[in-house]
Amino acid sequence: MGFALLEGLNPEAYDRVYSDRQLLRRITHIFRAQTSRLVEITILLVLTSALDALTPFLISQGIDLWAATNIIPLLLLMVSFILLSATLSWLIHYFREVITARAVEDIGVQLRQDAFQAVMARDMSFFDEFPSGSIVSRVTSDTKSFASVITLALEFFSQVLLFVAVAAILFLRNVQLALLTLLVMPVIFAVSLGFRRVGRRLIQRSQRSLGRLNINIQEILQGIMITKIYRQEQRMYNEFLRINQQAYHVNLRSDFFYKAILPVLTLVSNLGLAIVIYFGGLDVLNHSMTAGDWFLFVQCLGLLWIPLTSIASFGSQFQVGLAACERVFALLDAEPGVRQTGQQPVQHLQGKIEFAHVSFRYNRRQPVLVDFSLTIQAGETVALVGHTGAGKSSLGKLIARFYEFQEGQLLIDNRDIRGLDLHGYHRHLGIIPQIPFLFSGTVAENIRYGSPLASHEKIEEAAKKVGGGDWLNTLPQGLKTSVGEGGKCLSSGQRQLISFARVLLQDPEIVILDEATASIDPITEARIQECLDVLLQGRTAIIIAHRLSTIRSADRILVLEHGRVKEEGNHNTLIQTGGEYATLYNTYFRHQSSDYQPGAGFVPGHALE
Repeated sequence: MGFALLEGLNPEAYDRVYSDRQLLRRITHIFRAQTSRLVEITILLVLTSALDALTPFLISQGIDLWAATNIIPLLLLMVSFILLSATLSWLIHYFREVITARAVEDIGVQLRQDAFQAVMARDMSFFDEFPSGSIVSRVTSDTKSFASVITLALEFFSQVLLFVAVAAILFLRNVQLALLTLLVMPVIFAVSLGFRRVGRRLIQRSQRSLGRLNINIQEILQGIMITKIYRQEQRMYNEFLRINQQAYHVNLRSDFFYKAILPVLTLVSNLGLAIVIYFGGLDVLNHSMTAGDWFLFVQCLGLLWIPLTSIASFGSQFQVGLAACERVFALLDAEPGVRQTGQQPVQHLQGKIEFAHVSFRYNRRQPVLVDFSLTIQAGETVALVGHTGAGKSSLGKLIARFYEFQEGQLLIDNRDIRGLDLHGYHRHLGIIPQIPFLFSGTVAENIRYGSPLASHEKIEEAAKKVGGGDWLNTLPQGLKTSVGEGGKCLSSGQRQLISFARVLLQDPEIVILDEATASIDPITEARIQECLDVLLQGRTAIIIAHRLSTIRSADRILVLEHGRVKEEGNHNTLIQTGGEYATLYNTYFRHQSSDYQPGAGFVPGHALE
């Protein structure tokens, strides 16, 4: 049961263990932005603590005064002071809560911004390795828990002030009884420290279980169509139930743990109450203490033990916030996979690309490129073909600087890509993936995505260059048509056409087509072929394709095998050579040819072994 309960709740590879001192130092640094508000809150805390401690003192004085004089007006005056003190305490407490709420929200907003900015700064390998649901949980849930630390800190300070004020009054009235009252204080702190040992570990597991639940829900929703096609709704529901039950049991353990500490502390504090009632009662009977002072001690016990038990329990409560801090700070401190050695500005590119003895692997066990060298001239169109795993898409990802290569150099216009300003470099790079992604909004907004300052006329011009623009007539509102979440209101062909229009509007010097026509229908492919001449003219193009139409017109075709160039040349030359490309052509591309006739056999000059 224990193993199943913790299954899948291991920390992420980028998680770190921070000491309490490190966390508190980071938290203090974040709180500096709210210094003025914290000063205001501190002043209000001092006032409320003083007024809260003053009330029982006034009541005890009133009891002794009434017992000694029986003067009604003096008693009424004392009651008026008590009511005034309580009213002022409430008003000050209200304004303190308002200022605290603003400080907490400001810190939460800033922390979410920092966390999201850190996510945006991560390279693609980070998102390949770590599930998005867990990342979302850190940006939302954990930052919220972290922001609550300021509330805990202020409450802790408030309780300390109240404890000091009440203890001072008790010692002024009766030192001996005050010392007896505080005998249980070491027991309370010992219990709290005992709970603290396992508190953060339980909270970390609870937060990881929530992250895993988010991952599961997100994955199910993303693949809902496949789930329904294969009638796997019940299996998905059962999987969700299993993970949800795991989250239930992990959170239940955590809740039991934190719900148990207060009753234990309350039980210990009641020992102090018994001491005060017994010994204080004896002093009253012996006339060594007034009834008012005895009442003061009994009344102050509530004000004393509540802050004392709160102070002791804050150590455990802080573990919730500190565990969230660890997860947020781990996200902020995650080491980038892609590291730039410089920030050279990129104003314009000719488009020359050179791989010089590049070695690349996604992990230690998966080498993709080994001592790979290749030069692509500016304005050249190069098609990459080969079996799955040959390294085609990896070349495109390295050119896009999505991943870090381990050895060699990758030069763009004879400049090391590691020394370029990536933000400026990406302005001159256009990528069209196999599966296009659109953001919620209109068609025009998605075309404008890479060129936010483009006018409506420029957007319309780019759209009409794709397939003659007649596809716009199929949209109910033209460029103003809403694409829906992820573009689900459009067909896959329409989404891809928008991707092409987006790159056309961007007007980059280097274009990468990563199997951009693999998942579209022949009619849409024909439309795209019409705009490829426009798109690729004067640009360096890397085409990763499974369609003959996008390969045969390339200036050069590279046949990759296990991260090496096995053959290169144009379509006709490679066919006549009768090598690996001819084999691929006869196996995968031949049927796409316009003159293909079933049963006509293979191309001349080549026999498939």
